[in-house]
Amino acid sequence: MSILQTIYLFTWYTVVTVIVVVIVLVLLRLILNYADVNPFNRSVHALRHYTDPLIDPVKRGLARAVLDPKLAPVVTILIVILLGYFALQLIGIFLSTINGIIFSLERGAIVSLIGFLLYGLLALYALLIFMRIVIAWGASSVNRVLRFLIRATEPVLAPFRRLIPPLGMLDISPIVVLLLIRLLQEAVMGTLIS
Repeated sequence: MSILQTIYLFTWYTVVTVIVVVIVLVLLRLILNYADVNPFNRSVHALRHYTDPLIDPVKRGLARAVLDPKLAPVVTILIVILLGYFALQLIGIFLSTINGIIFSLERGAIVSLIGFLLYGLLALYALLIFMRIVIAWGASSVNRVLRFLIRATEPVLAPFRRLIPPLGMLDISPIVVLLLIRLLQEAVMGTLIS
């Protein structure tokens, strides 16, 4: 097993462990809330202390969106899973690009090196667009992460948005751009990398 595979496995296990710990803590909090346990109990207090930084921002966001704040624990679990997925995708893209670059350098294949760089950049950009779509569903426009994603993806999405009118309230320009990026990745894979 190579060092890059070891790094990815370690990262995967770490991210999945964090996700599982958060899910267990939030579910324990839900169970204790519905079990009507004494809120001044030391273990209940400690559990609230560890889960409040995760649940409170979600609760405020749901309240601003005029949704039931009681859904905050479930939404928190979903957000943690999505963030873990995004982190693993970013790390996977980075490590596979590094692996391809090392492979190209070992063989002295400059064209393949350029191909791996382009493929990695296209994959990263596609991931940014996908993150923007998912985060825009639940975050307000003042969210720093969403503002960064908008600034990073809008130069490509804006011309497509002008060319492709929205279908009612649905903007399909990001889907078209993602399909074009996938087509470009296949072209890079078929011409420069192979």
